[in-house]
Amino acid sequence: MPVDLTLTGHDKDLGGGFRVRRLLPAVQRQAVGPFVFFDHFGPVTLAPGASHDVRPHPHIGLATVSYLFDGAIMHRDSLGFEQRITPGAINWMTAGRGIVHSERAPLDLKSTSYVNHGIQLWAALPRGFEEVAPDFEHTPAEAIPTLVLAGTGVRVLIGEAFGRKSPVRTFAPTLYLDVQLEAGEAFELPPLAQELAVYAVDGDITIDAQRLPAHGLAVLAPGAAATLLASQATRLMVIGGDALDGHRFMWWNFVSSRKERIVQASRDWEAQAMGQVPGDAELIALPERRFAAE
Repeated sequence: MPVDLTLTGHDKDLGGGFRVRRLLPAVQRQAVGPFVFFDHFGPVTLAPGASHDVRPHPHIGLATVSYLFDGAIMHRDSLGFEQRITPGAINWMTAGRGIVHSERAPLDLKSTSYVNHGIQLWAALPRGFEEVAPDFEHTPAEAIPTLVLAGTGVRVLIGEAFGRKSPVRTFAPTLYLDVQLEAGEAFELPPLAQELAVYAVDGDITIDAQRLPAHGLAVLAPGAAATLLASQATRLMVIGGDALDGHRFMWWNFVSSRKERIVQASRDWEAQAMGQVPGDAELIALPERRFAAE
């Protein structure tokens, strides 16, 4: 069978009524390719005055990958980047040795109702790049390669697939696709990466006749091709890439191959030594229960 494991995830409240479906990390699986974190948020309607703002907080050892289906988010970081995140664009923030950022509602939308819906991923950086200089790169929707295969729309968000290559730069072979399955149209997914998984965003599908429910993540067997089929139009996300070069320790917003690095990052954040988002004095404090290196 092409499906090795199915993850159903769990709901998590990030505060202020902002709930997400978290698929990775899981007890059964830490990562798929470089991706160690997978949150699906929304669709949620934000009413005037509602706040799902994420205040300034730090990261190390990873890259955040933000992708919207609907809505808008304003990204600001300690490097001085300000970027409105909009549907269809890829926003890749390299934390490396340390960055601080916030994700807030754009000012022009605070007095109106709108829908936010998207995916937030973290890609663990290879060991040789965990301490690189932080950076932020926005790739607009119109720069993302798009193609249609036997009635199925595919956007190559990151990596290479079906003869198309995304302009998004990564530190290791990485794959991220947005796939629009049409009702009754079979889609053949080749083994495009060492590790591969399929996420059903808004409807049930079958993978070689094995059912994957909506909001389920199917980790595919290495080297196996798969036939994807849906009875109604359904959106899928495909993630994967080369396997990580070793275990990663994850605590709060920090990812590292070394426990002591997470301890140091915690001290740095507590001392406010990781930088600030210009014009935003708020911050998210460390959790009360601290990470222990022993």
